[in-house]
Amino acid sequence: MRLLTHRFRFLPVLLLALSAATVAGSLTGGHAFAQNQQQAQPAQQSELQPAAQAPQPTQLANGLLETAVADLAKAKKDFASIEGESKEEGADDSALVALSGRADELNRSVAAISARLKPRATEIDARLTQLGAPPKEGQPPEAAIVTQERDRLNAERSQISAVTVDADNLVAASNRLVMQLVEMRRKLFAETLFKRTGVSATTFEDAGTAFVNEGAEFSTAVTSWIGFVVKAKLGSLLTALFLSLGAALLFLSGGYRLFRRYYVRDENIENPPYISRLSVAFWSTLIRTLSLVAFLVTSFFFLSNFNVLRPDIAPVLAALFGFIGLVYFVGRLANAVFAPFRPHWRLVKLSNKGARSLSWCMQAMAVVNGLDYVFDRISESMGSPVVVTVAKSFFAALLIGLILIAASFGSPILAKNGNPDAPGRRWPHGMAIILRVLGTLLIFTAFIGYVGLARFIATQLIVTSAVLATMYLGFQLGKSVSRQGVFAETIIGRFLESRFALGDVALDQAGLGAGLATYAVALMTGIPLILLSWGFHIQDLELIAYRLFTEIRIGNISISLVGIFAGVLLFAGGYLVTRWFQRWLDSNVMARGQVDLGVRNSVKTGIGYLGVAVASIIAISAAGIDLSSLALVASALSVGIGFGLQNIVSNFVSGLILLVERPFKVGDWIVSGTSEGIVKRISVRATEIETFRKQSIIVPNSELINGSVGNWTHRNRLARSEIPVSVSFDADPQRVMDILLELVRGIPKVLRNPEPHVEFLRIGPSSLDFEMRFYLSDLSDGMEIRNNLRIDILKRFREEGIAIPYPHQELHIVRDSKRGRQTDLLATTNLADSADGPEVVPEDLIKDIAPPAEEELPQPLEVRSGVRRRGKASAQ
Repeated sequence: MRLLTHRFRFLPVLLLALSAATVAGSLTGGHAFAQNQQQAQPAQQSELQPAAQAPQPTQLANGLLETAVADLAKAKKDFASIEGESKEEGADDSALVALSGRADELNRSVAAISARLKPRATEIDARLTQLGAPPKEGQPPEAAIVTQERDRLNAERSQISAVTVDADNLVAASNRLVMQLVEMRRKLFAETLFKRTGVSATTFEDAGTAFVNEGAEFSTAVTSWIGFVVKAKLGSLLTALFLSLGAALLFLSGGYRLFRRYYVRDENIENPPYISRLSVAFWSTLIRTLSLVAFLVTSFFFLSNFNVLRPDIAPVLAALFGFIGLVYFVGRLANAVFAPFRPHWRLVKLSNKGARSLSWCMQAMAVVNGLDYVFDRISESMGSPVVVTVAKSFFAALLIGLILIAASFGSPILAKNGNPDAPGRRWPHGMAIILRVLGTLLIFTAFIGYVGLARFIATQLIVTSAVLATMYLGFQLGKSVSRQGVFAETIIGRFLESRFALGDVALDQAGLGAGLATYAVALMTGIPLILLSWGFHIQDLELIAYRLFTEIRIGNISISLVGIFAGVLLFAGGYLVTRWFQRWLDSNVMARGQVDLGVRNSVKTGIGYLGVAVASIIAISAAGIDLSSLALVASALSVGIGFGLQNIVSNFVSGLILLVERPFKVGDWIVSGTSEGIVKRISVRATEIETFRKQSIIVPNSELINGSVGNWTHRNRLARSEIPVSVSFDADPQRVMDILLELVRGIPKVLRNPEPHVEFLRIGPSSLDFEMRFYLSDLSDGMEIRNNLRIDILKRFREEGIAIPYPHQELHIVRDSKRGRQTDLLATTNLADSADGPEVVPEDLIKDIAPPAEEELPQPLEVRSGVRRRGKASAQ
């Protein structure tokens, strides 16, 4: 210890030496501090120079660095103090807990020193990169001001590096100290728990004598304390009692008024549903116990702050309050689960007699264990011998063991006929054996001298089991509430349905949220109670909560639940602001400026993606996730992402191109491959096209970029329409063209420029073919106009006597007979009906078709077809 003190005496001098302008000096200083922490090798002592021989440090670069050096020197002194106190003999668990808290606070303060210097180091590195490397030999010299600037930055960077290395070494040393304190606490707990004490008749005789003396001393102490309070602290006592009663009234009456509907049994319900029984059991146990605990804590707080309690009375009163809270908690839980006098609200299948017996057994064990705890604090406060504590804990473990064994021989299970008043059945064989083994284990452990272990087991059987049972009720309640359709039948569900007119889906989602909230309440109340019963201190829970909510390390990434929550809030706020700005810009700026709908959609989409990206970056930064730490992972995954997500990336880039280049926009009529319709939405991955049959087709953006896309409304909605018309050969072509132009010019929506036109296309095999062409200002009117024109054309042609022909064919099937070499005409078929009726084939035609008689291999089948016009023969 003397050597350690001697070494830390030179820490300020070494710290100033570390701030020299050379990197070698910084490395030497950091190495020296690391050697001071090890204290193992004699060779390390020779490396430390006396203060008189230490080199004179250069002046520190700036005030930030000076503050960091001063804070680091103070942190080293605190570290030396904590380390010295941890090595003192006789340190108890409370002292070690306090030292662990100080060491953890020191660790965070030293880490903050390094964090303050990192931005300046980053600025120096960036400036040195801009200045570049010094000129090499043979190169032209640089300006003197550049050299001076580089030297000054290098000197400051060396000083910052020295302080940072020193701080990192101190952080590592404090982490090792924290681990040592944890190990010391673990060993102390194990030694206390497994400490063996001889149990004999002499032990109980000595304990009885000491117990009588302890009672007299405690009575005297309480009497003197009451006299002191009445004489000197009566006003403070009355004020503390008044505030405590006010807090009790606030918690108890407030909890009753706010949560009465959730934990008060309705006696008018004869057969309540299981979820109602679970709800009453869980919330009645939790809320009433928390209300009493809050009253007891505030009472002790006010009495302590008004200096009413003496050091010898305060721990006894705290133990008494703890005893009251434990007994009340176990009693409420037993009453909620077993319901001795309300069988229809009972959660387990027990008879009335069995429910009452088990309830009394649980409360008796809680009373015995709580009194043992109170008597233990009285013994500590009065300075009684250890034998008194051993004897009291022995009898407590013995009584709890006997209660467990007695409970195993009962018959609490509900009868088969379901009548709770009927005699019950015995425990299942396995459960009875477990109770007897636990009771026998407690008694045997106490008799062989491990009284502390027996007392610990008894406490955990009562406290931990009760807390776990309450948590189980909470989990079952959350599971029941989150089921589909259950939350709507609860009191809260009916209130929300009537107050906010929620539908079934909304109520089901609210039920899911209520179930998760119930899980959270059960965990946040049960886990701390279990940890406290297993030997953890309040300071341990505070430290765990602080680290959980502020610092969770995953490799080099440090995140916190508070930061994540803040990041989620920031992202939600940024998303809402983005959506609001989109609506405001679209309705107040672009709509008033009569901006094209496609431009408005592109601007809205771009602003949306930009706002979400910015909100995501801000949220990730607020959550404490360093994006630079993910650079290595991103580079390692870039190849796999490039191959696996190339289509997605291609569609994403194509979507950005479509939004910027705008080859088509929302509302355009496009044709792409087999898809034709109106563009409804353009996103960064795909485009939604709605066909004229109201079918939505999702087309990947890469197909629209790489393929040919026809856009009917790219520049405007002007379009040309065509109507093909065919007439018979007897019609006058010029008359037909005049009629068509007359009809199309009579349509108001047909444009006059370009002028309508009729094209004489061809002289077909059965008709004269024309095509009427005209332009419309809006192509969406084309279908209606074409339909009306076709009707007008048909009517006008009938009035003018112009026939519209249609093609038809005649098939003549000729078959040769091998025996008589005679050709017969088997059938004549018209594929299209003729206005003149069926035709008669002349006999000379059959002779002309027949083959010569001397032909040995005639064609077995010959098909001739001809096309004829209306009223004339087609085959001559």
